Amino acid sequence: MVKNGVVSFPSIKIINGVLFVALFASAASQISAWPAIRTLSISPLIIGIVLGILYGSTLRHHLPEQWVPGILFSSGTLLRTAVVLYGFRLTVQDLTSVGLPGIIADVLIVTCTFVGGSLLGTKLLGMPRRLAMLTAAGSAVCGAAAVLGTEPVVRAKPHESSIAVGTVVVFGTLAMLLYPLLYRSGLLHLTEHAYGLWAGSTMHEVAHAVAAGNAVSAEAGNVAVIVKMLRVVLLAPLLVALGLWLSRSPGRGREIPNPEEPAKKKAFPWFALLFILCIGINSLGVIPPAVVDFINSLDIFFLTMAMCALGMETSVDKVRVVGPKPFLLAGILAVWLMVGGYWITRFVTTLFA
Repeated sequence: MVKNGVVSFPSIKIINGVLFVALFASAASQISAWPAIRTLSISPLIIGIVLGILYGSTLRHHLPEQWVPGILFSSGTLLRTAVVLYGFRLTVQDLTSVGLPGIIADVLIVTCTFVGGSLLGTKLLGMPRRLAMLTAAGSAVCGAAAVLGTEPVVRAKPHESSIAVGTVVVFGTLAMLLYPLLYRSGLLHLTEHAYGLWAGSTMHEVAHAVAAGNAVSAEAGNVAVIVKMLRVVLLAPLLVALGLWLSRSPGRGREIPNPEEPAKKKAFPWFALLFILCIGINSLGVIPPAVVDFINSLDIFFLTMAMCALGMETSVDKVRVVGPKPFLLAGILAVWLMVGGYWITRFVTTLFA
């Protein structure tokens, strides 16, 4: 990095910590490749945070203090880099193929879920605003990636991000298993295309949308993935709007800051704009497919490292302090996504029939 006109390199403390986190991420990647784990569509991100939490709850106090900066670097700077590179998974051409129904459904669901979830968590459940926003973002947009993207904007604590991701795992997995059963029951009265739109616009993780869509048909799976990726794109405007709202509202801003970083100035989420830039570059087709594949693989590893680092800063004691409210909020939002998302899907498909 450049500081005061002088080029400096990461200290050995950061390097050691980053390598330690990378070791956990490598283990998570290997575990995710096991046939049984792949069958369940469990991503290395989820495995990474589980491994991190297990370590954070048991052996964390044995970690050399000199390595802590590397863990914080992985859950901060590396996290933002991974969110930016996530844009290379998307193209404008793929997103426009879902048409106006998919766009309207996604915008309505993301907006209602995030705003409603944030208000419900803070006003009714009395949750810290940053934790309510993390939980709402995970349900509204794209699961763990949305939590990771929102964390630096609201300046959440690592264990709060871990808990928010935990809600995504629980309710996203339940939805993944329940949606195909509901479709086969005949109660939904949806075509395969409409079912894919419903699954893609309401599922938590991309992997959940892939599994739930393809469990019905290839057509439903394709629609679910494209609609889901459109929701991922909406993460960028959401973060920009959230960053502007927090920066222009001093009273609200005082409720957001992480007490562990009292001196840090609120920052505009420029990484969200870089995320959009990556989508644009990828849409032009100027980067060879092999290079894009490499970037996507590297990005998954960076995201897994960030999840491991967040888990390492989490412990059972911290989770106990937070209590069950995040899971209650996520449960309410899961019901809303299933029921409200269903009727929104019926509305837009009927409107553009």
